[in-house]
Amino acid sequence: MKSVVKRPFGQKYAFVVAGVIFVALLASAGSRATPGVLMLPLEGAFGWDRSTISLAAAIGIFLYGLTGPFAAALMQTFGVRRTLICALLLMCVSTGLSAFMTTPWQFIATWGVLSGVGSGAVALVLGATIVNRWFVTNRGLMMGLLTASTATGTLIFLPGLAALATWGGWQAVVITLSIIMAALVPLAYFLIPERPEDAGLVPYGADPDAPPAAAAPQGNAFANAINALVEASKTKVFWYLFATFFICGFTTNGLIGTHMIAFCGDMGIPEVQAASMLAMMGLFDLIGTTGSGWLTDRFDPRKLLFIYYAFRGLSLIYLPFTDFSFYSLSFFVVLYGLDWIATVPPTVKLANEAFGDRRAPIVFGWIAAGHQLGAACAAFLGGYMRTVQGNYFDAFIIAGSTGLIAAVLALMIGRQKRAAEPAVA
Repeated sequence: MKSVVKRPFGQKYAFVVAGVIFVALLASAGSRATPGVLMLPLEGAFGWDRSTISLAAAIGIFLYGLTGPFAAALMQTFGVRRTLICALLLMCVSTGLSAFMTTPWQFIATWGVLSGVGSGAVALVLGATIVNRWFVTNRGLMMGLLTASTATGTLIFLPGLAALATWGGWQAVVITLSIIMAALVPLAYFLIPERPEDAGLVPYGADPDAPPAAAAPQGNAFANAINALVEASKTKVFWYLFATFFICGFTTNGLIGTHMIAFCGDMGIPEVQAASMLAMMGLFDLIGTTGSGWLTDRFDPRKLLFIYYAFRGLSLIYLPFTDFSFYSLSFFVVLYGLDWIATVPPTVKLANEAFGDRRAPIVFGWIAAGHQLGAACAAFLGGYMRTVQGNYFDAFIIAGSTGLIAAVLALMIGRQKRAAEPAVA
């Protein structure tokens, strides 16, 4: 019989687990956003054009999303802690190796392929798995907090990384990130039990006398992920959620996360100042996405998605017409920052309702793959249009228009109430 390692704080130890996951998601998202910081330094150091650098970023973002559903299935068969540690080590090695790169293919291999796969396992699917496994109540709020970490990490790391690149060059940036990933490994190993019962606990908010949680799907992780996709793809709900999340990625980390610093550079705004502006978006996102989780526990998630996508689309259309003054950019930072990834908690709730607690993390992984596919398209499109046209104007208008389309699609999502299921073991 497996020994149980007692943990302090009782059911509230779930918040310790969530805290460690929050930090891991923060660091992983910061790593995923780093190509946006490296764009100008690599352009100056090697003479690579932005379409080449954007291609590596796009590949990384795409693999970040494609890895998600397989990572969710792997967490159920191989274990959350083992999957997380392996992913952190992979990111540590890939970013460290990139310090020695001299050609574009090496940048694509390290920051596109290896880092994309590693960060894909430390992403939204990890947050969804932890919330379903460790919480019965306040799921929307906790998903909002963990989601905020992915967006906030994308943005809050940028000023420090930009300053580091200015001071020590691009190599100082990648070495620092490699060290951060290595430092997270012992936290994951010592502080994250595989399941609540491994710590002599039940999920937060659960009845202590409730029967044990239902077993997660076993067997081959790859087969589980594919089977979940096949079953989910037969429903309209899946395709509406996939389409709206594609647009979510297209309008956030794909365009803003990858190209905003370079766009500001075209408008005469220094790199560190532009990165600081993105960091402010991250702080507002922390408020907006956490608030979105609270609202998701109380209101129709479809109506929330309509509001979020409509405001995001309008804000992206607004930006290219501004004079990029302090006041116009501040207005954009507040409006857009509050809405950065506020869409995730309502999307997760709709996925849970449609596919149940046991399947939802894997299905959400496929929906999140749509998010990253959209982000990859925007990352490449933005770089391509900047290279061909010499500006980002049309890229932002296109992105804003897709946001308005997503708002309409959100209202077309049907809600399906399912019988309550035990949390995933």
